[in-house]
Amino acid sequence: MKRFLNICILMVSVCVGAQEKVTVYFDLDSHEMQKEGSLKLSEWFSQNQQFEIQKVYGYCDSVGTYGYNDKLALRRIRTILDILKKNSVRFSKTLEIKGFGERFEQSPDQGENRKVEIYFNRPEAKRAEKEEKMAEKVAAMKVGDKLRLRHLNFYNRSGRVVPKSIPVLEELYQIMKDNPKLKIDIQGHICCQPQGDLEDISTLRSRTVYNYLIEKGIDKSRLTYQGYGSTMPLYPIPEKNEFERDENRRVEIMIVANQ
Repeated sequence: MKRFLNICILMVSVCVGAQEKVTVYFDLDSHEMQKEGSLKLSEWFSQNQQFEIQKVYGYCDSVGTYGYNDKLALRRIRTILDILKKNSVRFSKTLEIKGFGERFEQSPDQGENRKVEIYFNRPEAKRAEKEEKMAEKVAAMKVGDKLRLRHLNFYNRSGRVVPKSIPVLEELYQIMKDNPKLKIDIQGHICCQPQGDLEDISTLRSRTVYNYLIEKGIDKSRLTYQGYGSTMPLYPIPEKNEFERDENRRVEIMIVANQ
């Protein structure tokens, strides 16, 4: 039986400094992932808590030339980065991307050398405890103030919320329920597209939040939504790195009334 099927194994291990690692394996001379492998990786991320990608390293076996394997390693990295972006994973501001090709200590089993390693950190429990809750932030806000809905992530080019972000919507609903005089404008933003939001993704995402609150029973007279595309970036477009792109693609609420 073939041991590796394009991508067939995900291994998670704890590394030094509380950093964790996921290793993704590829088939011989391939950087493509079959649908099954892509779904497995997406499912793994959707089932884990919020984390931040620190490093993505690509490797190859010793078949082929150094130059060819250097390029193949980078293509494998790009494949994985595309999947991470589709799952709205957060990237470190100091994200490190490196293709080693075959220039590393090779395993005798060539299949173990055809891989991409993803290093990530989970939020520390103490930091999470100290993080001010959304309700506390909203209570202190005035008309015109804005609050980014942190950890509210969507599937790529879509208004569909990833499962791990549902608690953010639930928390916002509870705030609206507990504060009947609170009115908000929900504002969507995207990254990377100086020519404009051609697919109106920013509106789709703000409308998703709007519809969720209405379906939960919040009166629509207390809600409005807008899509601003890439017209109000926090960082200039084109962004310099994944951190800036992640910051630019966001959904915010603006306080309209808060008595």
